[in-house]
Amino acid sequence: MTDLARPDRAEVLEMLAAFGQRAAEDVPDELGSLELTWLIAEFEQRYGIEPDLDDEAFEAVRTVDDAVEVFRAAVLAAGGGAADGTAVDGAAVDGSTTDTPADATGPAVTAGAARP
Repeated sequence: MTDLARPDRAEVLEMLAAFGQRAAEDVPDELGSLELTWLIAEFEQRYGIEPDLDDEAFEAVRTVDDAVEVFRAAVLAAGGGAADGTAVDGAAVDGSTTDTPADATGPAVTAGAARP
C-alpha cells in the first residue's frame, strides 16, 4: 500500500527551514523561485526522484501546500513509497538503502555487496 503521507507538509517545511537556517515555524507559506529551486534539489536528493516540472508547472507552485502536492505526485508517479518508508529502487526515505533482490528468483543483495 502506498504511503500518501510522504512527503508531508512537516517534511517540506523541515527541508525549507534548512534553507536560511531557520526554524520550521518561521518558514512562510509563500515560496519564492529561489526557495522552490532549492526545495526541488533537496527533494531530489532525499527521494532520488526528479519531479516532472516544466516552466508552467514550476511557476504554478507558489505555496508550501503546492510543493507538497507536486512532490506527492512525483512519489506516486515513480511507484510510490511503501508504508515502511521505502521508496522506489530500495532507497529508504531517510536516504539509507534496503535489501533488494538480485532478480525475481535470486537471493537478496545488500547495496554494495558482491553478487555471486
